[in-house]
Amino acid sequence: MKQFNVLYRLILRSIATTGRIASLGALGALGIIVGSALDADTAREGAQFVGLFGLSVVVPLTTLVFATAALGDIIDDGTMVYLWLRPVARFRIVGAAAAATLTVVVPLVLVPLVIAASLTGSGRDVVVGTALSAMFGLVAYTGLFVMLGVRVRRSLIWGLLYVFIWEGFVANAGETASRLAVRSYTRSILSDIGLPAGAAPLRLATISSGYSYVIPVVVFVAALAYATWRMQHQDVA
Repeated sequence: MKQFNVLYRLILRSIATTGRIASLGALGALGIIVGSALDADTAREGAQFVGLFGLSVVVPLTTLVFATAALGDIIDDGTMVYLWLRPVARFRIVGAAAAATLTVVVPLVLVPLVIAASLTGSGRDVVVGTALSAMFGLVAYTGLFVMLGVRVRRSLIWGLLYVFIWEGFVANAGETASRLAVRSYTRSILSDIGLPAGAAPLRLATISSGYSYVIPVVVFVAALAYATWRMQHQDVA
């Protein structure tokens, strides 16, 4: 635990820069402004706003910036070799990166999105759906993007391609592609909780309620397990 705490604090200090927090905090603030001006008449209008802005932009982009930097930055600049020389289990490094990322993104994303959803006037169910869908999205994206930071160089660019090209366009092509998009699971949670019974689901919200909660957690665990394996076998010199 002492090793983990040291790693956690080290990574947290490296990713929680003033510039990152200010710029991505401004994105959340924009959501609050738009939400307060929306004045939604129905739960569907509020849920659509959360799905389009919150779950498609704020959640993935904020997590992408912090999660890829957690290990990607120190791998890219060559300082990871100093951790390699110490007797530290690789799973502790990966776990500390995920914990540091979640420490930053949960309040930075969840608080403004819940406030924005409540200000739309679309009802309590939309607010609860926003909180749960965003939380599960943060968990899944954290695992994916920490892993991406370990796996590839320029991970931020690859992450942007995944968010905007795969999830934004390819996932709409069919059911198989949509199941490989985190956005499908978060929107399914939001639809299941926020919309009235019998209402048409949001776009891409095609995942059954059980899987929409389980798969993001599975993605988180599997991605971190792969990142740990990768760190045990790759050359960082």
